[in-house]
Amino acid sequence: MGFTWFLIIVILLLAIWAVGIFNRLVVLKNRVAEADSDIDVQLKRRHDLIPNLIQTVEGYATHERELLEKVTQARTAAMDANNQPKATRAAAENQLTTTLKSLFAVAENYPELKANTNFLALQEELSDTENKIMSSRRFYNTNVKDFNTRQEMFPSSVIAKMFGFKKSELFEIADIAEREVPKVDFSSQA
Repeated sequence: MGFTWFLIIVILLLAIWAVGIFNRLVVLKNRVAEADSDIDVQLKRRHDLIPNLIQTVEGYATHERELLEKVTQARTAAMDANNQPKATRAAAENQLTTTLKSLFAVAENYPELKANTNFLALQEELSDTENKIMSSRRFYNTNVKDFNTRQEMFPSSVIAKMFGFKKSELFEIADIAEREVPKVDFSSQA
């Protein structure tokens, strides 16, 4: 009878241990989902700012139509990539960042535009949003790293495989030059 109780206690402890590991994996998985949602919120904010920015620039830089169209196309591609794998989303967002950098570089040629209150406010909002996107990406990648590491470590790896937990993708920027936040400071005179 003593051995039976010992066996029951061991089985019970193993079950409690497995449930604890499972619950920790669920918490980490949910943190990854929350962090992914935070990125989406910031990207949507950026996507929403761009039409206002384009409209403001159009009034001053009418002969820059091709560049404005590229920004619009990049924004559309980034919005369409929302349900794609992380690498595809990151590539689309990187392309949008590149076209925005070009737009701000061209805007340097228009002193009236640089002094426009709307443009200055939009530039500040966009700069703030870029910083929030960068922070959201870091937060997301940290949570992904923790989640993936936990799945690779023994004994969590056993539970992760038993319950079908899948690794998450990092949200990475492929081009080193694109790792910098776009410079959108137009406070200096041309």
